[in-house]
Amino acid sequence: MRLFRRRRDRRAETPPRRIEDVDLDSLLGLVADSLGYGCSFAPDGGTLTLSGPREITVRLTGLRAEAGRRSREDWPMLVSEHLAHTLATLDEPLDACDLSQVRPLLRTRIQPDDDLASARVVGRHLTADLVEVLTVGYGTGGRPVRPEEVRCWPVTAAQALDLALDNARQDERLTVTEEDLGGVPVRRLTGPTACATAHLRRLDDYLSVPADGVLVVLPDPATLVVHPIEGIGVVRAIERLRLLALQEFERGDDPLSPYVYWWHGGRLTLIRADLVSQEGQTRLVVAPPPEFARVLAALAARPDSGTTGD
Repeated sequence: MRLFRRRRDRRAETPPRRIEDVDLDSLLGLVADSLGYGCSFAPDGGTLTLSGPREITVRLTGLRAEAGRRSREDWPMLVSEHLAHTLATLDEPLDACDLSQVRPLLRTRIQPDDDLASARVVGRHLTADLVEVLTVGYGTGGRPVRPEEVRCWPVTAAQALDLALDNARQDERLTVTEEDLGGVPVRRLTGPTACATAHLRRLDDYLSVPADGVLVVLPDPATLVVHPIEGIGVVRAIERLRLLALQEFERGDDPLSPYVYWWHGGRLTLIRADLVSQEGQTRLVVAPPPEFARVLAALAARPDSGTTGD
């Protein structure tokens, strides 16, 4: 009787596993087998050990958290990608699931939204067409961080992005040069890596930002070209910047965007400006968003509306 009671007590001390965890483990086992690995789970379900060509420990905390956010129909692809990513990054010197190891290597990179249609990354939209992506590594060696890696960390994805921005600002100082685009003064800010756009959020470290903000183009991830909005000459600046952005975008090795944006109040807004051919002539048709149109109207009403800014 005592033996039975002790066994019953031990069973009571082990909480029953959630059906979701059991199903996810089954998927992990199937995918591991398809990759040529045997597998065994830690008692707490926090890790999986793959045995085969190499013995590999796979962290599962972030994967389980990410699976909890997604429908079961997504689980097979989620598990397959997680194990494939683990195998592909075996030779990385640091464990991306350990924030204390990778924190100094966090950076951001701006990418077109279209490039990320099927990718699973951690990021946030700057505009409808541009995404600020969290990366780990420095320079050309950086890669996007996966959601299940971030979910191992004691910070949110938004906090991780802010950490990455701080790293870029502390490690890099952009080079600023002044240029003239047919009578339109601009400043070109360039950096040694693809993190230059991280400095957009601290643009006042490099120039005096007017109350109405600046026009900005981002022809590649390492370049910002800006024009302070200080007079109605901004209309001409939109034309010049649009042509510049298009030219550099088309000939660049790592193009980002051929468009003109408005940076104001910590937000980036696309200014639609399209080149239209009519009767053998090409002209620029600008369709500003309503808030920017109000800025233009206010600038036109100023007594010094002819000023283009320095």
